[in-house]
Amino acid sequence: MQPAAFQAALLLSLVGGLCGAGAPPVQPVLPANKEAMAKIQSLGANEAARIGRAAVKGEFNEVAKRFELPRTGPRGRDYSIKMVWASERQRVLFCGANHAVPHRLNDVWEFDLGALCWAMLYAPDNARDYLGLGKDFSDVEFKDGIFITKRGGPGIIGHTWWGLTYDPEQRAMLFLNTWVTEQKKAAQQLGGDPAQLYAGPPLWAFSPATRTWKMLKTAPPSPRSIFGGMLEYVPDLRGTIWHANNWQMHGTWLYDAKTNGWRDLKSNDAGPAFEREAAEPEQVGYYDPVRRLIIAHRHKSTHHFDPLKNAWRRTVNADKDSDAVPWGHDAFSPMYYDKASGHGLLVEFKTHALWSYDPDHARWTRLRPTGDPMPEGGKRLAYADPVHNALVILEDTTVWAYRYRKP
Repeated sequence: MQPAAFQAALLLSLVGGLCGAGAPPVQPVLPANKEAMAKIQSLGANEAARIGRAAVKGEFNEVAKRFELPRTGPRGRDYSIKMVWASERQRVLFCGANHAVPHRLNDVWEFDLGALCWAMLYAPDNARDYLGLGKDFSDVEFKDGIFITKRGGPGIIGHTWWGLTYDPEQRAMLFLNTWVTEQKKAAQQLGGDPAQLYAGPPLWAFSPATRTWKMLKTAPPSPRSIFGGMLEYVPDLRGTIWHANNWQMHGTWLYDAKTNGWRDLKSNDAGPAFEREAAEPEQVGYYDPVRRLIIAHRHKSTHHFDPLKNAWRRTVNADKDSDAVPWGHDAFSPMYYDKASGHGLLVEFKTHALWSYDPDHARWTRLRPTGDPMPEGGKRLAYADPVHNALVILEDTTVWAYRYRKP
């Protein structure tokens, strides 16, 4: 789909969403699973339960079938474990590539807890390899300085780290798609001129309504495309921040979808306080709509970003061996906002432990749920479902839900 058509489709999606009851149903239609709903609704405070096994639906192509995606769903993918909530769809979205095996794919999925179902929204193009375009790159074109598949998807696919978010105004998932592909070599393979490579941040948008990808090329100035940064939509700023704090980039930038441009916020006056107070890469975190803060956690260090004050502040700085604070890392410990309590919930996949974070008191608490034990597979995903008031862990198609507090 061409850029103009993509924008038009987003506009139609927005108008349809504002029409309320008269709007067409979200596609694909996923009927509620009565047994799953009964288990979810019966959860008490600090209680967990295995909800069941999710169905997997989609128009599966040969690439999807080769990697058994119709059987397993997407599964967790190494440094790609972040899931993002699409509020108008009442579902959670997922994409991102494995480190190397069993595949590197640009597919997109959504999960509906009430329907107990995975739905593939974009079937994968050909698999890519670690440094290049893969064994079969006949589906990739080099156009306008970028690598794009003939179906419009990203020709290069990276980890998401924590560089994935959802813009509810644009109704699009945003992905800062950075990877180590040898782009000059790849351009030559496709008969292109490496001098024409686009040098800006590889920000891609995916519309779940139209099931289409689009590359958002921007003019300078722009932030650096580092590994392990944080991308998060911030309603107070009517845009999306891209944040990093290490030798590659010290800064928090704002992307404005309406102008399709970046601006350096120069947080903490862009001085030494930023390096001291701001979260470092490989952080996890979320936006707190009540306190109007970004909460981020990295290793044993917790940080708050106040977008109205444009300032980062370190709130917890525990010793690396402390057992009073969880280990925060974008490959092992996803963290999300819990709407019912206003706290953050973090899952330590390595230790199979659950933690809560109280931002008012900057205090972490290890949780000990009652009920069914957490799944312990090595390819898990997790997200917080605000509709069903549950933290959900997905191990292939096994679905486990935990209720921290009742409203």
